[in-house]
Amino acid sequence: MNGITLTLRVLHHGERRLAHDLVTMAERHAVEHEIHHVATDLAAWSNAHVRRLADLAADHGLRLGGPHDPSDGLLATLRSKASQAAGHRPEPGLLLLRDLCELHLAAAENSLHWEMLAQAAQASKDTKLLELASECHPQTLRQMRWTDTLIKELSPQILTSL
Repeated sequence: MNGITLTLRVLHHGERRLAHDLVTMAERHAVEHEIHHVATDLAAWSNAHVRRLADLAADHGLRLGGPHDPSDGLLATLRSKASQAAGHRPEPGLLLLRDLCELHLAAAENSLHWEMLAQAAQASKDTKLLELASECHPQTLRQMRWTDTLIKELSPQILTSL
């Protein structure tokens, strides 16, 4: 295993985790409709990254799996029902801020790995890898901007209402 395959593996794991965490957050905060729908869309981007990384990894001798199955049934139902029961009380706001912070950090970690892959692709003249990083990294940066924007918008209201 060389540095590129190691980074491919780490990024694949990171994108899978980010997709799962975005879906979990969407279910947990289902009463916040905008958050629910945007998080679901952003999870689809990470799932697409997972598939593309797995396809390219095969060219490098790696076998990586596809995205997690988002329909973990009972847990998804429980998170959605808990969200409905909690409504718009201030405590779910703190949970939302915590979820946004964790998503931001996970996306930032993935962003660093995309940057590392792009640099390694340029150095090794691997055009397929460079194309993948060039197409996926901007979406990861967009995921970071979304969480950052929500943290800036929601923090004052949530933190001063307790």
